[in-house]
Amino acid sequence: MWKELVNLKIEIMKKVLLAVAIVAAGFTANAQDVKFGAKAGLNFANVYGDDVENNDYRTSLHVGAVAEIEISEKFSLQPELMYSTQGAKTDENNVDLTMKLDYLNVPVMAKYYVAEGFSLEAGPQVGFLLSAKVKAESGGDSGEVDVKDEFETIDFGLNFGAGYKLDSGLNFSARYNLGLSNVAKESDNSIKNGVFQVSVGYFF
Repeated sequence: MWKELVNLKIEIMKKVLLAVAIVAAGFTANAQDVKFGAKAGLNFANVYGDDVENNDYRTSLHVGAVAEIEISEKFSLQPELMYSTQGAKTDENNVDLTMKLDYLNVPVMAKYYVAEGFSLEAGPQVGFLLSAKVKAESGGDSGEVDVKDEFETIDFGLNFGAGYKLDSGLNFSARYNLGLSNVAKESDNSIKNGVFQVSVGYFF
């Protein structure tokens, strides 16, 4: 049963990546211009769902590569490959707990330029869990436990936000990732990711 689930998740991963590649290739064929770049920034990450309360945001980071495929003067497509550290923080019985969820995220953003350099953006995202740990700290002591087996390896979400790009290639963006899938494995309680991101990037 375990091997069947692993194989199923691998097949889902392959199909998602293939779909992204096909969509990107289709748009690229009609593109007026394609730019490549990199971006990095801060995450303000949390989780929400059933019986999730009194959590604090985990301030962490994201970094990765992007491409902007210009379809028209107003519209472009921006696929990304991002390493993103997420999770949440909480306090339980005077013990500080940090849930560390690290993902390789693949967002595909549709960008519409409403003014010179300023765009509104939205699009789906698939995330692949790289690691999951819980760190406990109390009275100067700390310890960390690997909990990856308790989380789903694939996360689906929806991004929406805004960005501003200078003629030099320097760009800034802010976005919110709304988790759509339950990342808790074999649990009656639903846990979903929620991440607010601010980024600085550069197109070469």
